[in-house]
Amino acid sequence: MKSIYKIFILLCLHYLFINNVLAKGHKDTIASEQSQIQTAVKHVIQANHEFVDKHKASYFLPFIHGQTPKATVLTCADSRVHSHAIDPHPDGDLFMVRNIGNQIASGKGSIEYGIRHLHTPLLLIIGHSMCGAVKAAMTNYSTLEPAIKEDLDTIQIPLGNPDNVEEVKAAVETNVNDQVKLALQIFKPELEQGKLIIIGSVYDFRNDYNKGYGRLVFINVNGDTNPQKIKQSLGFSKGAVTK
Repeated sequence: MKSIYKIFILLCLHYLFINNVLAKGHKDTIASEQSQIQTAVKHVIQANHEFVDKHKASYFLPFIHGQTPKATVLTCADSRVHSHAIDPHPDGDLFMVRNIGNQIASGKGSIEYGIRHLHTPLLLIIGHSMCGAVKAAMTNYSTLEPAIKEDLDTIQIPLGNPDNVEEVKAAVETNVNDQVKLALQIFKPELEQGKLIIIGSVYDFRNDYNKGYGRLVFINVNGDTNPQKIKQSLGFSKGAVTK
């Protein structure tokens, strides 16, 4: 009887120990998450203070009564796609539309506004190295959240190996070309009137194309994917890099 009682006591102590360990782990997790939240918020507040300190009132005067951007840019929401890689001073220059997978379907209204109301003469569609949305679309993503699945459903690429750099690179290009094709249909009137050029590109921050880290590689101009013809189309601007 005494041995059974001892076993019972040991089991209770073990249970209490495990519960304390789990509770401590849970508290540590919450503390860690709270710390990350605070760090993110502090970063934004501090960055805004620095921005205000560096810019006088005169800096904002051109923006107060409207905007006249040079380009509508459709790119991935990925934080590694840097707007200052295509414009060192994007303020007022770029009408940015961002979503996972740089898709027309997810940002059609914003893109139409940029082209048909702000009258930007350039629609620049930018995919990027090892795009997470493209990699997900290459696999079975049925367990993801409904809204994310809905976005990925419009990326029409073959199933493949998301860890294979060359396969992902090809899929990224396919997706960019598909977006250009859709844009050509939507903005056919502007194209026929010579008011718009649609360019598809890949932002290569990994140097997968061996053209330089952070290079914008042009892969499509108004539906043409031939590198030589792309260079001819962009001949008015020297230095365009193709595949």
